[in-house]
Amino acid sequence: MKKINLNKAVLLIPVWLCFSVWLGAKNIDICPACKLNSIKKAVEMASPGDKLMILSGLYKERNILINKPLVLEGLGKPIIDGEGAGEILIVASDRVAIRGLQLQNVGLSYTEDRAGIRIKNARDFEIRNNRLINTFFGIYLAYAKNGIVTDNELYANAKDEISSGNGIHLWYCKNILIQKNRVKGHRDGIYFEFADSCKIIQNHSEKNIRYGLHFMFSNDDSYSKNVFLDNGAGVAVMFSRRIEMFDNQFQKNWGGASYGMLLKEIYDAQIYRNLFLENTIGIHLEGATRIKYFDNQFKNNGWALKITGGCVENSFTRNQFIGNSFDLSIQSEGIQNSFDGNYWSEYSGYDLDRDGVGDVPYRPVKLISYMVNQTPEALVLIRSFFVDILNFSEKVSPVFTPANVLDNAPFIYPDCKKRTFQKK
Repeated sequence: MKKINLNKAVLLIPVWLCFSVWLGAKNIDICPACKLNSIKKAVEMASPGDKLMILSGLYKERNILINKPLVLEGLGKPIIDGEGAGEILIVASDRVAIRGLQLQNVGLSYTEDRAGIRIKNARDFEIRNNRLINTFFGIYLAYAKNGIVTDNELYANAKDEISSGNGIHLWYCKNILIQKNRVKGHRDGIYFEFADSCKIIQNHSEKNIRYGLHFMFSNDDSYSKNVFLDNGAGVAVMFSRRIEMFDNQFQKNWGGASYGMLLKEIYDAQIYRNLFLENTIGIHLEGATRIKYFDNQFKNNGWALKITGGCVENSFTRNQFIGNSFDLSIQSEGIQNSFDGNYWSEYSGYDLDRDGVGDVPYRPVKLISYMVNQTPEALVLIRSFFVDILNFSEKVSPVFTPANVLDNAPFIYPDCKKRTFQKK
């Protein structure tokens, strides 16, 4: 498998921050009681490199076009209210910074993707420490490069998918850092499409209607230390290559078609040190190939792993499967996938040589799991004594469950990552 190299991604972003040192640049004060009380007028009269100091107060303005390098600095969280009639800030220039503002009330539109902050065809930008409330789309980046979106709060009250937008939305972007943002109540919390070499770090995405994070056709991205909590579904990763996801939390994503993470047509990825806690499905795999899953914890999920067709050359090792209703459901023979060297809380084998590795293999696919795949109504029997008998008989003499799906060296203790893997 090709090693994921993200060393070059996003490294150029901080370099532009020195742009504010322009020859002759000045500060321009704006306040509701000042002679200059309009942000739009201040932008129009400013020279490239100027800093607009926006004092606390309410500014009822919209469709403010920023077409020159500027810094918009809010003091005391000034409020810019679009009054439900249009977008608020539209950035069409390189080297723009927007900090410390509250943007609210972008109008709903069924023909336009209106946003609180829109960046289009621009690079070297910074969006920091802003609050966006009821903005349809929150922060919308299109054809943007080398930018930072950090420490922002985005809150909406989406009722359904068709009348709501995404919190942070990227379309054809490159080298973007999305960090320490809180996103709640949108259609998708964070959305990527054709966004390459980006990093998503330490964000909190909660109670969004569809996905906490949704990305497609985006390569060489890294996602770490994020929390995806109680969304319609946690994260959907589709049609992408060389993705790295680690140290994330996927929690309480419940529903009839919900999961912590969906992987569809994903290639050459690494997924490690993540927590999947109390999801309907921890990870749902479909057409996922050459992916390494290691040091993850799957705890108290309905299904920990649900693997459908087209999933080959995947390896699962040093993962912990604890208290799940089903550890594994698989709709193929499991050929070319490896499950050796994991901890399974339902493993009842023995370890006579006391090396921390079970002396007999473990079959993680239960007969009831196989039955539920064939007949979903059989799920009502899951806690019955009859099912316990069926699972025991299948363990003694496997007939229905896939013969090639087993852990040849199951760990006895949950701290499997600290022990040497020894394949039997």
